[in-house]
Amino acid sequence: MKNVIYLTVPFLFLFLSCNKDDISLNDLESLPKDTGGVQKANPLTTTDAVFGYYIYTPSNYENSTIEYPLLVFLHGSGERGNSQTSPDILNKVLANGPPKLIERKEWSPKYPMIVASPQLASGNWNADDIHSFITYLIANYNINTNRIYITGLSLGGFGCFSYISKYGSDAYAAAIVPIAGGGNTNSGNQYTTIPVWAFHGDNDTTVSQNQSINMINAINEANPITPAKLTIYPGVGHDSWTRTYNSSGMGEESSVYDAFNMTIYDWMFLYEK
Repeated sequence: MKNVIYLTVPFLFLFLSCNKDDISLNDLESLPKDTGGVQKANPLTTTDAVFGYYIYTPSNYENSTIEYPLLVFLHGSGERGNSQTSPDILNKVLANGPPKLIERKEWSPKYPMIVASPQLASGNWNADDIHSFITYLIANYNINTNRIYITGLSLGGFGCFSYISKYGSDAYAAAIVPIAGGGNTNSGNQYTTIPVWAFHGDNDTTVSQNQSINMINAINEANPITPAKLTIYPGVGHDSWTRTYNSSGMGEESSVYDAFNMTIYDWMFLYEK
């Protein structure tokens, strides 16, 4: 929670003229620049985590006790696999999203982040398992617990919504970005303190855009502190994530919905617990 600041009248105008986002980013400005870190594979059962996972740590991570923001990436159905029996199958999580950008050396958010990319052995993303995984990460990595973000595509987009729908304000997430997903529209009141920015293609025949539209409408009907956002790409099918994660979709979105006017990472950084 933000601290309440009491101001005397002479300083009130000065305070109101400041950019609140600049103030909230002060903790990020002090982080060392990430010049290229390490993305490491941790197959299932080689750690105490409920999932096998890839973990990216920024370039200065090993030499300091600095706490970094955490981004958790939830993959789609095609990337499931049991890395306990076949360790190399964990490489499937590198197919999309942030771990793919990291692997290609195309990862360059404004501020350094730890990126955790778990792998489902089978089935769907379970809210309790996601919570358990983040609890494990907090215990084992230098994480700023006020700045934990979750994103996912397709099945992972459903996982983002599922997690907040169950945990609400008790979720670790400071903000979520579900892509080509959907959720329980009866759980809108669980999102009153969790900012959401969803993305979808209007020609998605795998998961209808209505899944995202209906979910965002349900959240906003509950009057969240930060209105949920939705960006739709005209003529785009199920893969609405590539252009979202690498920001190439900016300027290609529908004017009927929210503009894609900043990277999703810059947007995440605007929010903290």
